[in-house]
Amino acid sequence: MIRFAIALLAASAMTAAAQTKVLTVAPGPDAQERIQTALLDAKPGDTVQLAAGRYELTDGLSLDIADVTVKGAGPARTILSFKGQKGAGEGLLVTSDRVTLRDFAIEDTRGDGVKSKGADQISFLNLRVEWTGGPKETNGAYGVYPVASTNVLIDKVTVKGASDAGIYVGQSTNIIVRNSTAAFNVAGIEIENSMNADVYGNTATHNAGGILVFDLPNLPVMGGHSHRIHHNAVIDNDTQNFAPKGNIVAGVPTGTGIMVMANRDVHVFENRIDGNKSAAIMLVSYTQKFDDKTYNPLPRDIIVRDNKLGKNAWDPQFKGGSMVKALLGGKVPPIMWDGVTTFAGLPDVARVRISDGPVLNLNLPAPGDIDRAKPTISPTVGEVQVAEPKAVVLPKAQADLGA
Repeated sequence: MIRFAIALLAASAMTAAAQTKVLTVAPGPDAQERIQTALLDAKPGDTVQLAAGRYELTDGLSLDIADVTVKGAGPARTILSFKGQKGAGEGLLVTSDRVTLRDFAIEDTRGDGVKSKGADQISFLNLRVEWTGGPKETNGAYGVYPVASTNVLIDKVTVKGASDAGIYVGQSTNIIVRNSTAAFNVAGIEIENSMNADVYGNTATHNAGGILVFDLPNLPVMGGHSHRIHHNAVIDNDTQNFAPKGNIVAGVPTGTGIMVMANRDVHVFENRIDGNKSAAIMLVSYTQKFDDKTYNPLPRDIIVRDNKLGKNAWDPQFKGGSMVKALLGGKVPPIMWDGVTTFAGLPDVARVRISDGPVLNLNLPAPGDIDRAKPTISPTVGEVQVAEPKAVVLPKAQADLGA
């Protein structure tokens, strides 16, 4: 009986494998319709194979079937060009679970490059998203953009030219961003209103800001926490901020290495940070007005340690930076904390430990109150001990994809 059951299971698995298909699409006339048809016809377990070549597309693509892989021949060989896109939407939208997108490029979308929404086990592997005309306010906002998703893997991805964030993960849980490059974006990599993110082994260069960890008010998911930002190269973030006016990231000072704003339990360690004229690391409060009673605008339980700092903060571009530089005799430390420790009676107190130094503490009485800054410099700040968040563990099938 046991042997029969094993044989039955094996036969069932072979039948399922035999039923999976590879739907191949090649460049040429009607590529738009043929790709979208393949994405609609795919069944769980299928692969949509995009042959090498350039695809000229005029509208966005979408996938809503679970357990599908969309695979190209490599980001330099399979190129989905949206230069002629008529609508303002994303290039590719995924709204299903257990989807893998790998080995292709998306260029010049009018909206976001590739986006997942409400997806579990979404993987972006060896992709390139680029606006080929360079940094422009009219470029799409986000390059790789998982939102409201769980178990997110971003590995070996390159994004250039996003007018908001190159690699952006929002309102999501259980996230790994690794081995990726973000260049010439407003924000290179951004983790926003999310929980449990590991961001490591990446290069953020020639953005306005390299790596941002934010929490914002009035969003469906609040209270971002538990992130590890480590072993990244955050260098020469010197592109002038080109975000459209009114965007949150429009306020990121050009030349920011790593910025943590209003998030909790963030550990920043063993990164190489060099060539960022505003600051190597900034810990700041949210400064705009808000009516969300659940929101805490202060960074809390932030640990900064063992980072390798080069030349940073020689020309701070943040509000009041020139004044602070003058007060300090022309030399600004590479790490800056706004120094706000309490807000409007909220019980949480901003606790930080910065063991890399020297450290500039602005000692602001309230978020953004730069006119009442009382800057001080110290070798280190704080002695609070906060346990490092555990490493993010993805489901095995997904984790093996990037092995």
